[in-house]
Order: sequence, then C-alpha cells, then structure tokens
Amino acid sequence: MTEKDTYKTISKPSKGELFKDKNSKFYSYALPVNNEDQIKTYLEAVKKEHYSARHWCYAYQLSMETIRYRINDDGEPSNSAGMPIYGQIKSFDLTNILIIVVRYYGGTKLGMGGLINAYRTSARLALETADIIERTINRHFQLSFEYKYMSKVIRVLKENQVDIINQTLEHNCLLEISVRKSNGSKILGIFKDFFGVKIDEL
Repeated sequence: MTEKDTYKTISKPSKGELFKDKNSKFYSYALPVNNEDQIKTYLEAVKKEHYSARHWCYAYQLSMETIRYRINDDGEPSNSAGMPIYGQIKSFDLTNILIIVVRYYGGTKLGMGGLINAYRTSARLALETADIIERTINRHFQLSFEYKYMSKVIRVLKENQVDIINQTLEHNCLLEISVRKSNGSKILGIFKDFFGVKIDEL
C-alpha cells in the first residue's frame, strides 16, 4: 500500500452566500491557514468587520499527519455551532483551514436543530465557493558535496523529479531539496550510497 502523501486544502479565502433563518443572518468565511497566529489574525479581522454581530463561531483543522483541530460555539448552545462547522471540514476532507460563521440574531430563537442546520449550511456554502486544491506532503533534505560532483547530483535529482528549494554553490555545494514523502526513503537511500555526497534531513 502506497503511503498517503497528499492533502486537500483551499488556495485562497472564500465567502459563502448569506444564509437567513427567522430573521437571523449568517455570514460564512473559509480561510486557508498554516498556524494559530494566522487563525487569530483572521478571527480579529472578521470580528472587526462584523463588530455588531452576536456570535462569531468557528472551527479549524491544521496539519497533514498529526491533526490538530478546535471548535468554538462562542456563546451558542454546546455543539450547536462549532461542531456542525467542523463536520463540513471533515465532509470535504480538508486541512489547514479555518471556517468562521458570523451570526446576527434576528429576535427569534432557532432551537438546537435550527442552529445546527444554519451553521452547517453556512459552512457548506463557504466551501462550495472555495477553490479546493490538492498538495503533496514533502520531506526536506540538505545535500552537501564538492562542486565536482554537481552534474551527477543534478542528474539524479532530475531523474527523480526532485525540487531544489535553496542552493549555495561554492567549493562546497549545499542544496536544500524537497521530496514527496512517498519518495523520501528512496532519495535518502540513493544519496546515502552516493560517494562524495552527504545527506541530512532538515
């Protein structure tokens, strides 16, 4: 069985259509994130834009392998907002994503079922307009060698479709390479046995 080395996320922020139920209005945002600092920044921006709203509920998921996620009902009844939003992240099989749903209260309570439907629908609307992309999970290595081995090293990298991220070309050459996770052990093995080349994982 091939090791899974891809994941799905979104390429840029997207907004869902306005969802209304009994005069309550729900605005939804799907946002690509890589860390909790970005999540905090997006939350602050949305709260600033919708400063007069009643609730700013959200869910996020980070990382491709050791999954980290969080749900927040922001004052709504427990599991009526954050969990339905997170359910849509799971349904679309996405990671490195934040979904925020802003609610303006319309004066009439929606009940538990109404809230779950409203937050789930709003999250789905934001994802339906999003540009969903697939990315690879990569391992990063550093190769160090004398310049005379350069042509041989480059040939091996081209043959194995390996990307060079950074390079320092002097008497001793340093190359930082990015390798698809499923191909990582093979590349490590090739350069471990490659005379004159040292490989270290970053």
